[in-house]
Amino acid sequence: MTDWVRASNPTAPITNEAEAIAAARASALAIFLGVAWGLVGLAILLTSGSAAMDAALADAAADAPEMAGMGEMLTQMAIWTAVGMIVIQAVLGLVQWAKPNIVIPIIFVILVAFGLVSGLFGLAMQGQVDVPQAAQTPVWQIAVGIIVLVIQLVLHIAGIRGARQLDQLRFEAANR
Repeated sequence: MTDWVRASNPTAPITNEAEAIAAARASALAIFLGVAWGLVGLAILLTSGSAAMDAALADAAADAPEMAGMGEMLTQMAIWTAVGMIVIQAVLGLVQWAKPNIVIPIIFVILVAFGLVSGLFGLAMQGQVDVPQAAQTPVWQIAVGIIVLVIQLVLHIAGIRGARQLDQLRFEAANR
C-alpha cells in the first residue's frame, strides 16, 4: 500500500524503472476510479435518473408538444452513451496498466480538467438557471464528482511523470 501511495504522489522522486512503472500505472488507477464513478452514475440513471429525465421532458413538452414522445428515446440514448463511455474507459485503463505510456494520461488530464471546470460551473449555477427541480443534479452528486475528479487529476499527473521517466530510463538503458 505504501508503494502505491508513494507512486501516486506527483512530487515523489522516481529513481528506477519499477517506480516509474508504478507511477505510470497510477493513471490506470485513476481511470478505474472513473469507471467506478461511471457505474455509480449509470446506476443512478437506471433508477431515479430516468424518472428525473421523464419529468424534465414532461415540463418541456408543455411548451413544445414535439418533445412529448422523445422521453424514452433520450433515456435509452443516455444509458447506452454511459455504457459506451464506461467500456472505453475500462479498455484505456487496461491498456495503461499493461503498457504504460504518456498519451493516455495526457488525454485524461485534459478531460478531467474539463470535467472539473464543468462541475464547478454546474455547482455555481445550481438553482440560478430556470431548470425544473426534477432535472437538476443533486448537489451531493456534483460534490462527490468533483472530489473524484481532483483525485483523478493528481493520479494522472503522477502517471504523466511516471511514463515520462520510464521513457527516459529505457532510452538511457538502450544507449549504454
